[in-house]
Amino acid sequence: MFVVFGGLFFLLMARFLSIQITGQAEGRPLAAMAASKYARENVLKAERGEIVDRNGELIASDTLSYRLFAVISEQATPKGSKTLYHVVDYDKTAEVLSHYIPMSKEEIQSRMQTAANKEKVPWQIEFGKAGNGINHETMEKIQKAMKKEGLTGVNFMEEKKRFYPNGNFASYLIGFAMREEQKDGSYLTVGKMGLEKTYDKELTGVDGKVDFQTDFWGFILPKSNKVVSPPQNGNEIHLTLDKTIQNFVEDAMTRVEKEYSPKKMLVIVANPKTGEIYAMSQRPSFHPGTREGLTENWLNEAVETTIEPGSTMKMFTLAAAIEENKWDPAAKYNSGQYKIYDRIIRDHNRVGWGPITFLEGFQRSSNVSMAYLLERLGDRKFIEYLEKFGFGEKVGIDLPHEAPGYILDSYPSERLTTSYGQGSTVTPIQMIQAATAIANDGVMMKPYVIDEIINPNTDEIVQNHKSEEKGRPISKETAKKVREILASTVTSEVGTGRKFALPGYDVGGKTGTAEIPDSRGKYLSGDGNYLYSFLGMAPIDDPQLVTYVLVQQPQLELGEIGSDPVSKVFKPVMESSLKYLNILPENVDKTESFKLKDYIGKDSKTVMDGLGEKGIRPVLIGEGGEIAAQYPSEGTKLTKDALVLLRTAGKTRLPDFTGWSKKMVLSFKQQSGLDIRLNGDGFVTEQSLSPGTVVNESDPLVIMLQPPKEQYEKPEVEDEEEQIIGG
Repeated sequence: MFVVFGGLFFLLMARFLSIQITGQAEGRPLAAMAASKYARENVLKAERGEIVDRNGELIASDTLSYRLFAVISEQATPKGSKTLYHVVDYDKTAEVLSHYIPMSKEEIQSRMQTAANKEKVPWQIEFGKAGNGINHETMEKIQKAMKKEGLTGVNFMEEKKRFYPNGNFASYLIGFAMREEQKDGSYLTVGKMGLEKTYDKELTGVDGKVDFQTDFWGFILPKSNKVVSPPQNGNEIHLTLDKTIQNFVEDAMTRVEKEYSPKKMLVIVANPKTGEIYAMSQRPSFHPGTREGLTENWLNEAVETTIEPGSTMKMFTLAAAIEENKWDPAAKYNSGQYKIYDRIIRDHNRVGWGPITFLEGFQRSSNVSMAYLLERLGDRKFIEYLEKFGFGEKVGIDLPHEAPGYILDSYPSERLTTSYGQGSTVTPIQMIQAATAIANDGVMMKPYVIDEIINPNTDEIVQNHKSEEKGRPISKETAKKVREILASTVTSEVGTGRKFALPGYDVGGKTGTAEIPDSRGKYLSGDGNYLYSFLGMAPIDDPQLVTYVLVQQPQLELGEIGSDPVSKVFKPVMESSLKYLNILPENVDKTESFKLKDYIGKDSKTVMDGLGEKGIRPVLIGEGGEIAAQYPSEGTKLTKDALVLLRTAGKTRLPDFTGWSKKMVLSFKQQSGLDIRLNGDGFVTEQSLSPGTVVNESDPLVIMLQPPKEQYEKPEVEDEEEQIIGG
């Protein structure tokens, strides 16, 4: 016995010494085994990057939502416990839940009962799409209803959901992202369409984690160190879009859609000086948060689809002729029809207007005038200019799946029909790019929608998209002449663009009435079966905005023409946008304008007195004294009653914001650092704190805005353009 126990003791001591010296047991490190037994890890979820407009206004972000689940297993309730943790009354529970989630009582009850009847009862079940993405308000209502009825076993799990606060807002541009279950059972928000899909990698963050050690029961061990790896949130995408202008577009399109029920609509608003896209939308549209209204068409039609543009193409034919010194506005031709080989080209009224000048022909949108102009210019030379204007190739916008369009160039008849916008195809974004050359004194700018992409974790600018010149297809002098002629289509008694005139602003542009190809390769026929459009710019002397509006197959009343629904989109969008951007109307007397000086470092009282004498309204931010900043900047031209912000040190006394534009309020917010919360778009109608109130940065101020009232003025003379090709 002594030998046996002595031998065992010797072996045990040898084992202890071996483990102590090597730190291993059965060939495995003991420290690693202990760490694996007691180590724990919590995931810190990263947020998907935000998408914001040019002013930092939110377009898409992550928000807290809840996922509903029901505990089915009776084992969830400990034996002897008075509190129940599983569902007991399936019937009543299903009745309550059916009032709050899109699933019938029968479906809910069946799902729970089926799970409970399984041989191996699951601990809990979920309710698929119907139980996902529940907002906080609905979650609280369900909890209250369950408590009121004395029901148990229904719980919620917090999760992130993509939030689109503006509803139907550039939906085909922004797209949408939704939560998808991964192979490991986790959920991840994935971009499925639009910018959300194209920049999914940039928007997706990297989860962090917290490593720590616990005992057998899960309690954190004393003196154990927690190692935190913070999450890396996804990159922020700053767009060139302006939320206010985009809302002007959405509102106008919604009204016209309701009135005319068109098959399709599309609007693009751009800055011709830079190529920045301020607004882009189409109809039908959808809510990216709920996908309500989403059809089988997932294409951004401004970029991914092509159209035959119709008579809007005539402005580029005109520009080519002027550049080549082939344009004689006073020369006459016989309108009505033009024969090329075995084909006859007719004007949109079929008979023409007799012998008229080329200028009148352009104002009337005569197809025949383009045919004779092409004789002078040369059809091959015309195609060269179309290529200079960027047609037939992608513009290179920072959006996916861009279509190049196709210029028909095989036969003289094809080049002729292309001169007035039929046969050849273009994309709407190509039309915008080409129009920038006319609006921007011959310099053509590449359109773009992404301003910059920023890493919010480091504030590093990951991508910075800048204005890019794409060419100079025409001279400054030619561009000016084209703009003057485009303005005459709006002001002339015979012009097809009379419906697009704006009070206080000179508008120039070209109407279009294009035939629509059908599935058989022919064109649709019948009243209203056309694509109506207007490509316009303002103010015409120095255009600050280019707007392209297309309305396809609207339901027109007797006596209405295609320009009616198009103008009801164009006019409110252009007028409201120009006012929002503080662009002076042309009818303001030039002597009333005032050029701002540099006031930084000067005494606020002296500057304010001087501005007041000029009819300018200075607004003081702070308590007065030395001026630290001003808005607008030095050199800006202002008219009487314009606002100028002067920032000094100290607390701020609130001004009366009534009538201020959203842009000016945002500027005041930036300069003052106050917590200003905007509700709506357009111009200020109310403010939550009275004028004169002294506020701190922590005092919230709510400002209500509304768009200006829309005015549709009927022209005295009805438009002669009929609902046939050529408008």
